[in-house]
Amino acid sequence: MELHVSAKAIPYTILAVLSASADLQKSVKVVFSNDAAEPKLTLNNGSAIRGEASVARYLIRSAQLLNEKLPEAQKEARLVDTLMVASAEAAAALVKGRQAKYLLGNEPSLADLLAWGVLYAGQSPEATYGSEINAVKDALVLAKEAANVQPAAATAVEIEGSRPNTNPMDAFKNAIASQISSLSGVSAKLIYDALDLPRATEHGDLAVAVPRLRVKGNPAALAQQWADAFVPSDYVLGATAIGPFLNFRINHRLLLANTLKLVAEKKEKYGTNDLGNGKRIIVEFSSPNIAKPFHAGHLRSTIIGSFIYNVYKANGWETISMNYLGDWGKQYGLLAVGFDRYGDEAKLLADPIKHLFDVYVQINRDAETAPEIHDEARAYFKQMEDGEEKALALWRRFRDLSIVKYRDIYARLNIQFDVYSGESQVSNEKMNEAMKKLADDKLLEDSEGAKVIDLTEYKLGKTVVQKRDGTTLYLTRDIGGAWERYEKYKFDKMIYVVASQQDLHLKQLFKTIELMGFEWANRLEHINFGLVQGMSTRKGNVVFLEDILNDARDIMHDVMRKNEAKYAEVANPEQVADEIGLSAVKIQDNSARRIKNYDFDPNRMFSFEGDTGPYIQYAHARLMSVERKSGLQVNFNANLDLLTEPTALEVVRTVAQYPDLIKGLTNGLEPCNVVTYAFKLSHDISACFENLWVRGAAPDVAEARLFMYWAARVTLGNAMRLLGLRPLERM
Repeated sequence: MELHVSAKAIPYTILAVLSASADLQKSVKVVFSNDAAEPKLTLNNGSAIRGEASVARYLIRSAQLLNEKLPEAQKEARLVDTLMVASAEAAAALVKGRQAKYLLGNEPSLADLLAWGVLYAGQSPEATYGSEINAVKDALVLAKEAANVQPAAATAVEIEGSRPNTNPMDAFKNAIASQISSLSGVSAKLIYDALDLPRATEHGDLAVAVPRLRVKGNPAALAQQWADAFVPSDYVLGATAIGPFLNFRINHRLLLANTLKLVAEKKEKYGTNDLGNGKRIIVEFSSPNIAKPFHAGHLRSTIIGSFIYNVYKANGWETISMNYLGDWGKQYGLLAVGFDRYGDEAKLLADPIKHLFDVYVQINRDAETAPEIHDEARAYFKQMEDGEEKALALWRRFRDLSIVKYRDIYARLNIQFDVYSGESQVSNEKMNEAMKKLADDKLLEDSEGAKVIDLTEYKLGKTVVQKRDGTTLYLTRDIGGAWERYEKYKFDKMIYVVASQQDLHLKQLFKTIELMGFEWANRLEHINFGLVQGMSTRKGNVVFLEDILNDARDIMHDVMRKNEAKYAEVANPEQVADEIGLSAVKIQDNSARRIKNYDFDPNRMFSFEGDTGPYIQYAHARLMSVERKSGLQVNFNANLDLLTEPTALEVVRTVAQYPDLIKGLTNGLEPCNVVTYAFKLSHDISACFENLWVRGAAPDVAEARLFMYWAARVTLGNAMRLLGLRPLERM
């Protein structure tokens, strides 16, 4: 006999019956294929039996697995008849209501095999029932042959922006977009871009709002029309209409297998894509002023800028991180005068940023009662502008020593810069060239001896570019700087990560560059952000960032010490405490929309409870602990058919969404979207911990669960690194 069954809708009840009889295993050849609509058993005489229940009944009778004539078999016969047509919910109710280990006692029966088949096919939470029965294990082995049948192609067309080889959701999106395109006449690309997650998972796995497709007609009627005409496939099991929304149910087994396979293949690269290949971006961020505190505003720019750098890198762009230091101006003349009075070589070498700040504060205090100090400062800065080497040598030393210290701070923050630029690095030649071009383009106006640009027709007011004494201002220097950068790097995009207080300045800069006719003017973008309020140490002083980070480290170290047993297991507790503290600061900074101001709240941010940085680190460390304590190596060939629980599917579903998250981040560049994702994945994992144990589970079940936990840990770690965190293995 020859049994033809569908590889995309495996009849597990039939496979369980086959596995219960050695004779059936010898006499029935199972053929898996993509085109079998329903099970078909071809008998030796050439006749055929169709349908899952009919085939199962024939096999039971032919192998005499149940003698319905015996009085003692009547109860089992009734159960068998019920289970032949039962839903997964009805089968689950029978299993939950049993009085013994199995449905009919302490030994498994044919009814238990059928119950397992119904539950497993229906992806029921009770699908692990009977998994220890030998016939069930044999049925799963037989079902593995279906994996050798290649699924039908997800789509007949290539869709711009789709990457099924790196994004597990794209195979399903392609299948939907291709078919709906043929039904509607809308381009597959437009449909692909419109596909999103539905509002509720019970509606389906993917959805499209029909109005987004810009088709004439009633959206609700069109949704129903296309749902009725939709043909299920290996990838997409069906479509339903709910008002103007068209919802799709995808093959969860295929999603699970494809997702975990991709994570195993890509590992730390999982989620990244090549959509930006051949494009170059400069991200300018942090930009502290030498001799002034590295304050909260610079911290926000640093954290957000590093995130943006990571996002574009993950999307395949060539990325250049640039730190544009505030390292020029009259204040450096003031600093030189102050250093001559209060400078201390030992303190300068020990902590140049702090010492120069102390000197700067002291000389400013002196200048309040001795205004002539400002004249000395202007004279000194004039020497710097004139290129006098002695003046430049001292300034250069301040700058170089400060950069060395900044590098240490940035390394602690897990941030590296490709270029340390600054106001001093913009050449006088380029600024003069910019002024000449502004004049040639008739953009300059005289205003009491100064040169201004009138941008009032663009609602940007008037801005001064050259003072009466001939000295240039920030705008001129920024124009020259942008021009030099384009000539050197030929960027496709340049982003300035600067606080919202500078919105007007950046708008004036971009509009001026546009009016100067530069073809790269539309490649400039300002990413702004709100203020941090109340940032101080426990002593209440607004101080350097380094003091804030030390405070965070010490607080987390105190918390860690309270659990002596776990503390003893951590090899480098102070470093771990520092990482947890950094995570607390970064996650609080990134938890809300960039533009929003937020209150620096140590009591909340350092908690291990709720959605905080320490909680995310704990979730990752706990997953590492699961791997360590399992005593197993992750098996990338584990039997994933054993992952049937809804909580396991939810974890894999969230993991599968990560590549789409990365791709979408270039629209809006909001770190809070990644923070939200990391918390969602952490919560999904936590829900699994309650029931899906690795230690103590059957070996094949343990392997499948460990593979899932490993994939979740890799993905969570990737999201954390995107946010600039270093994932911890123990804490």
